[in-house]
Amino acid sequence: MPLTQVDQGLLSSTAQYTGFKNRLINGGMTIDQRNAGASITPSTNGTMSLDRWKCGLNTGLAPSKYSVQQSSTAPAGFNNSVLITSTSAYTVQADDYSTFTQAIEGFNFADFGFGTANAQPLTISFQIRSSLTGTFAGFIQNNNADRSYPFTFTISAANTWESKTVTIAGDISGTWVGATNSTGLLFGFNLGTGSNRQGTANTWGAGNYRTVSGAVNLIATNGATMYITGVQLEKGSTATSFDYRPYGTELQLCQRYYEVFFTYQYGMLAVAQVAGTGSGYSVFPCRVQKRATPTFTITGTAPYPLTSGGGLAGAATYALDQGSYDVQRIGFTASSGLTAGNATALYAHSSAVSFNFSAEL
Repeated sequence: MPLTQVDQGLLSSTAQYTGFKNRLINGGMTIDQRNAGASITPSTNGTMSLDRWKCGLNTGLAPSKYSVQQSSTAPAGFNNSVLITSTSAYTVQADDYSTFTQAIEGFNFADFGFGTANAQPLTISFQIRSSLTGTFAGFIQNNNADRSYPFTFTISAANTWESKTVTIAGDISGTWVGATNSTGLLFGFNLGTGSNRQGTANTWGAGNYRTVSGAVNLIATNGATMYITGVQLEKGSTATSFDYRPYGTELQLCQRYYEVFFTYQYGMLAVAQVAGTGSGYSVFPCRVQKRATPTFTITGTAPYPLTSGGGLAGAATYALDQGSYDVQRIGFTASSGLTAGNATALYAHSSAVSFNFSAEL
């Protein structure tokens, strides 16, 4: 039976709530699996902060000149933002860069057609509030960092939420990653970048450009703050309303890149199989298929395996034994008390503990 005008209207009105309009993940800054709202001061380039958001800095700036924290200060319509705070009054040098970025996976960006004659425009929109005013910079670039578009925006009033929109023509030049699990596009905000990475404002350039001449550097003013939320990158030349996704959906999108298995102190983290008197393994099926085989880290004190009698088997060390996109096998060695062939459990005896699996870009 053909659709009535009412049916067609209903489909049209709901279309904006389906698909993947916003190619950035966690643009509303709601997910913070690693830090649970705690402030961090990045010590190395690539330190992750809120989910999917990476802190960039060159070696000479380690530790960074800024801190990052999830915040409940937000404009109407949002619950969270990211708070970036300058921790010094630093004079930015020519080779320096400090950035807050997100890499979009190629699978989620290939349809923009960058690097071809059919490259599509994109529009970036966000809400921002800063203690500083003036002309600020952001950027997008390809995976090789040899095609960049540094853009500018103006903050007119201090400590006031402002809405910003930037439209960028698709790049018909350069080499861009297609439908793969590599970085399809890098998006970022400049926090303090030197002259060696300055490009022409609002123009595509063949280089690694992350700012423009005269842009405000947050890290140059001690105690300066910047709040950001509602960050959206979408296809087309018009900014549309923010793509609100259910919390569970946003969490699952984040878990493709980072996933936590957690238990409180005195809790059981997982069951395990004893392979020998001092070794065994446990299997962690991923809740969401990973972008790539992940790396493995532990937060907190490593759990102790339990003996068949319910006692502690002694301190254990853990390592990723076998990994895949879907299932991770963690091997462990313990000092004593295990019987080959028995089952055991991994017990958080002295602190809360999490096993963390990262497949970040």
